[in-house]
Amino acid sequence: MDRFRMIFQYFQSNSESVMNGICGLLALASVKMYTSLDFSCPCLPQYNMAYGLGIMFVPPIILLLCALILNRQALVMLEEWRRPAGRRKKDPAVIRYMCSSIMQRAMVAPVVWIIVTLLDGKCLICAFSGSMDPQKFVGFANVSAEQVQQLLATVPCKEDELMRNSMSRKAVSRYLRCWSQALGWSILLVLIIAAFLARWLRPCFNQAALLQARHWSNYIDIEQKIFEETCCEHSRLFAHQCILHFFESMQQEIKLHSFSLPREGEGAEGGEGLLQGITDQDQVNKLLKTWYYEKPPLDVSQAKPPPMSSHLLRALAVPSPPAKLFCLPLTTHQYFHAFKK
Repeated sequence: MDRFRMIFQYFQSNSESVMNGICGLLALASVKMYTSLDFSCPCLPQYNMAYGLGIMFVPPIILLLCALILNRQALVMLEEWRRPAGRRKKDPAVIRYMCSSIMQRAMVAPVVWIIVTLLDGKCLICAFSGSMDPQKFVGFANVSAEQVQQLLATVPCKEDELMRNSMSRKAVSRYLRCWSQALGWSILLVLIIAAFLARWLRPCFNQAALLQARHWSNYIDIEQKIFEETCCEHSRLFAHQCILHFFESMQQEIKLHSFSLPREGEGAEGGEGLLQGITDQDQVNKLLKTWYYEKPPLDVSQAKPPPMSSHLLRALAVPSPPAKLFCLPLTTHQYFHAFKK
């Protein structure tokens, strides 16, 4: 159990670890889906190609969309790309890094599906059996053009009485299967070589820029999480105060039986401090709007108040960091306390 608990904690440590696990599960699910798929080619000239290519490319698109939907960083990246510049500039390098990281993980399951279908060969045989040149295979010499197209379309159907024991059908099927497997192994080899070169040539490029992009990508994700957690905490306290005011006559009873009230003096002081200065819906809406349009700069040493509120000056009155040390960003709790009176 301890080993499983450690694995679970690793996947919960950050968004990248979570997405690595989700993409791995999607890749395994794609293989399981294909092996359990009842592949049945229609064996009709006008439908074979659409069916074969549809089975090959439609599920990868679905898997790609599922990976993007499940990836929380995709939404964070889009918000960072589309947000107004405000008081914090946008770094294109960070957005490019986030987009590259998201797409690399999202493409794992679709690529696995395509490679598995090519190595199996059924989709390619169904899609292109009617496009083969009958002159390359024996058995189609004394047959009309329409009959040739019909016979080629029935190549994927082993249960067809006319083509069950036909050597021409086996030749066409073997030829297309070989091409399909060769294409699948070639794609797999190219991807492995590309991953090898990307891993071993990475130290040859600017590592400082890569480290900065990765750091601020993680920061944006963590900042969004902390902001949402702080919003939830504030909402809980705000709702609790509204309920206490509504049931003013039952306030003492609620205090005695409510388990959600802070029981320690420090927690109660923190809740009151968080609610101080934010007492109605308009102020909460103003805070959320300001966070979106004028995010605070990543510098806690500044003392210049933002145009949104004169009270932010007192919230920023924190000890300056030592010289030549990394400057911590404005925390979400400080941002909420900026609306104190």
